Amino acid sequence: MDGVLGPPVTGRARPTRRDAIETFERLGARPWTARAGNELRATGLSVGTAGVSGPASLTPQQRETALLAAAGLTNKQIAERLFLSPRTVAAHLRQLFPKLGVVSRAALRDALADLPPD
Repeated sequence: MDGVLGPPVTGRARPTRRDAIETFERLGARPWTARAGNELRATGLSVGTAGVSGPASLTPQQRETALLAAAGLTNKQIAERLFLSPRTVAAHLRQLFPKLGVVSRAALRDALADLPPD
């Protein structure tokens, strides 16, 4: 799979990805920092989540799941709307709660209050 930020995602691409993460962090480009971090993880290297948190760190699927859960929909209702299984919805919620710094659905609405539109 070719990387978006440069050469194919291999072990040789790690320095490029690390440099990209540092640059994006300095610029405050959190979505790009997250993307470069994902590509670095694809090389087999684990990266921390320092500097990448909050709504900007969510994947598009996590973002949509969070918005629907914040609106009060159940996992089953979210699953039907997004054509997913309820278990996948639950997995997305488990992954996005730490990213947003929340521990319950009730806190999602406040955590997503400053979310920019798509």
